[in-house]
Amino acid sequence: MTSENNNNGALSGVKVIDLTRVLSGPFCTMLLADMGAEVIKIEPPKGDNVRNQGDMVNGYSSYFAQFNRNKKSVILDLYKETDKELLKSLLSDADVVVENFKAGVFNKMGFNYETLKSINPKLICASVNGFGSKGEMSNRPAFDFIAQALSGFMSLNGTDETGPMRAAMPISDLVAGLYCSFGIVSALYSRVQTGKGQQVESCLTSSLISMMAYLSSESFVTGKAPKKSGNNHPILAPYGIFQTSDGEVAVAPASDKFCDIFLESTDLTNLLEDDLYKNNANRMKNRDSLNKIVNEKMVLKSSDYWIKKLNDAGCPAAKIVSLPEALNSQLIKDTDMVISSNGPEDRQIKMTGFAVKLSETPSKLYRPPPLLGEHTEEILKKIKK
Repeated sequence: MTSENNNNGALSGVKVIDLTRVLSGPFCTMLLADMGAEVIKIEPPKGDNVRNQGDMVNGYSSYFAQFNRNKKSVILDLYKETDKELLKSLLSDADVVVENFKAGVFNKMGFNYETLKSINPKLICASVNGFGSKGEMSNRPAFDFIAQALSGFMSLNGTDETGPMRAAMPISDLVAGLYCSFGIVSALYSRVQTGKGQQVESCLTSSLISMMAYLSSESFVTGKAPKKSGNNHPILAPYGIFQTSDGEVAVAPASDKFCDIFLESTDLTNLLEDDLYKNNANRMKNRDSLNKIVNEKMVLKSSDYWIKKLNDAGCPAAKIVSLPEALNSQLIKDTDMVISSNGPEDRQIKMTGFAVKLSETPSKLYRPPPLLGEHTEEILKKIKK
């Protein structure tokens, strides 16, 4: 491993050549950088598209900053043969290369896997794409919205009244990036055992399919699509969002035990003696009337009253808060999930923190998100000697 990063991160010493842009790939490489890898982001002369998207802070994209912290930026025009040769030099002593071009594009640039192996037999060659690298759909353009539609994910969200609903965040991009980083770390460990590099691939649709494993189990058995359940649970009742005197509360009685606690806490244990609600199967069949009864009881008291009473009894319950409320909450402070960076020219950029906590080799903010081409001279002068 060849990186010159001076840190004690879990991936210290790992050098990553990052050819990704927009979201899925940059999220993957950011996770590696957060763990201490030296990530060299190769950008075209105009830069990653998201440098000019989202809310701007003194001309600096907060969107770009969120997914490109801890990286170095180098400008290369891969339509020029001279810059392709520079990329080959960078790859010759790298540990990982990551790209998220449409399937086959990197090959057409002259960087198929056999070529990459000839440059560096130990190289981990990772890609994130829309629909996999083979099959009739592999060459189609892919975006998160399309992956949510094609995977079946979108069809499960919402209710019969709303119709299909997308997730608010670009979930397929994020999950595919997460899976790719996991694959890269697995390949690095395998290389310790074998001395060989290998290919790593994740795709947007496969990532969403994987995340729907427990919903898929029903379809495998019945051949039918699960019913849309909105904020209700697909196989449990009562479970969902209930009205209080001053708002709404999310309640999650995730088993018969918790259901008993919930009904006892709301003085509704008499429902268990009613044939309509005596077991979960019956409660599912009669969920609408059950939810109405629960709402009529809970609307008599405040949200805070119910949250305390339910949590004290051991039943999970919480307020539904806005994103700004969440980001400023004590929970987020306690878990260090908001961090900030003095960006170039002392521009303060807030971003979400590190979800994985390691006790001995923790993730850190090693460097602010780079300006376009900020490290081109620093990196290229090493290979031109």
